[in-house]
Amino acid sequence: MILYFDILIIGAGPAGLSAATVAAGCGARVGIIDDNPLPGGQIWRQGPDHPPGGSARALLAELAGHPNVTRLSGTRVVQSLGPGRLLAEDAQHGLTLGYGKLILATGARERFLPFPGWTLPGVTGAGGLQALVKGGVPVRGQRVVMAGSGPLLWAAAASARAQGARIVAIVEQAQASAVVRFATALVHTPAKLAQALRLRLGLWQTPYWRGAYVTAARGGERLEYVTIRRQGRETNVPCDRLGCAYGLLSNTEVAAALGCRLDVDAANANAPMIAVDPWQATSVGGIFAAGECTGVGGMELAAVEGRIAAHAALGQHNEARRSFPLRERYRQFAARLHAAFALDPALRSLAQSDTLLCRCEDVTFGQAAAHDSWRSAKLHTRCGMGPCQGKVCGSAAGFCFGWQTPGTQTQRPPFAPARIDTLMQGESNHS
Repeated sequence: MILYFDILIIGAGPAGLSAATVAAGCGARVGIIDDNPLPGGQIWRQGPDHPPGGSARALLAELAGHPNVTRLSGTRVVQSLGPGRLLAEDAQHGLTLGYGKLILATGARERFLPFPGWTLPGVTGAGGLQALVKGGVPVRGQRVVMAGSGPLLWAAAASARAQGARIVAIVEQAQASAVVRFATALVHTPAKLAQALRLRLGLWQTPYWRGAYVTAARGGERLEYVTIRRQGRETNVPCDRLGCAYGLLSNTEVAAALGCRLDVDAANANAPMIAVDPWQATSVGGIFAAGECTGVGGMELAAVEGRIAAHAALGQHNEARRSFPLRERYRQFAARLHAAFALDPALRSLAQSDTLLCRCEDVTFGQAAAHDSWRSAKLHTRCGMGPCQGKVCGSAAGFCFGWQTPGTQTQRPPFAPARIDTLMQGESNHS
C-alpha cells in the first residue's frame, strides 16, 4: 500500500496534533503516524477510563472535522526509502508513505538510572506506571512511592491516586531550595502555575521529600520496600509499587537515521536533541521537528512548536513568527526546569558491581564499567544490543560513566523490529 501526503507527521502528542490542526486547516493532505493505538502521546494518553479532555479533546474534535486528515495509529516507521518516502508497518501490513514535508514530533522517554533492585517486579518508570494505570492496571489499595526528579512525579502520582492507590511519598532528588525557586518562578507561566497548584492540592497530605532518592528496592518475588536516603540517613519504606524516573530524554532515533543533525542539551545532562532553526526546520531540507524531541520543555512548548513547524512547512512564515514570543516564554520555563531539577552526581554511584545495567543482555554495571567507552562496552559485553537497542542502558551509561550518548549515533534500518514481508516490500519499492 502506498499513501502520499503533503505533510506527514510522526507522533500524535501535543506537538504532532497541534501541527496537524494547522496544516489541515490550510487544506493540506495530512498524515499522522503514531505507534500507540490512540492519539495523545504520553501526556494525553487515553485508556478505558481516561478519555481525552481539555486541549486534547479540542484538538481531536477539530481534526475529526477535516476529511483531509488520515490517522495511522498503531503504526511504526521502519526505514527511509530515500528522499520523501518512508516504510512503515501496522499490525496487518507494510505501508509506503510519501510526503512533501515531514514533521518529526517523536516526543521523549523516561531516563532510568540503575540501583540495586531496580529490575524487581513492581518497579517501573513513573511515566510507565502512569501509562499502566490509564491502561486499566488495578492499583486500588496499593502503596505507591514516586521517586526521581521533576514534575512528572506529581502527574503520575495524581493518576495513581485517582484510581485508588495510596501515595506513600513523593521523593525528589533536587534540593528544597531549588524546588522553591522553580515554584516561585511559575508566575511567569500562569498555565503551569495553575497545573502545579491543582496537583499539589490534590496530594496535599502526601509527604514530599526533597534532597532524597531511592538507593535500593528490596523484596523476594516482587517489590516489598524501598530504601530512601534523606538528610544523610537511610529509611526503609514499605510499598507495593515504585515509580522511578530521572527526567526525560528526547527521542531522536528517527531523526538521526534521516540524517538530521543532533545537538547536545547541556541543560539536560548532555542528552541529545534534534537541532532546529527558528522555523523548527532541521538540517535536512523538507524535514521539521517540534516538541520534546527538540528539547524537553512541557506540553505547552510542544504545542506552540508544532504550530510553528506546520506554518513554516506550508511557507507561512509571518503566521509562524507570531508564535515566537510564546515559544520563548516556554523555553525560559524549560531552562528553569532543567536548572532546578539537575541530577545530583551522587546518583552515578547508586549501582553496585553486580547491579544489572543492560536488562536485555544481562550485563552488569561492573562489566560495563571495565570499559572506557560505549562502543567498547557493546563490543565486549553486548550491552545495548538487545530489543531496546540501548534506549535504557545507553542513556544510563552516558550519565554514569560520562560516555558519548548512544542517541547521537546514526541509526541503521530497520528503526524498529519489523516483519520480513514489510522489509521485502521496502526493498522492492526502494529498487
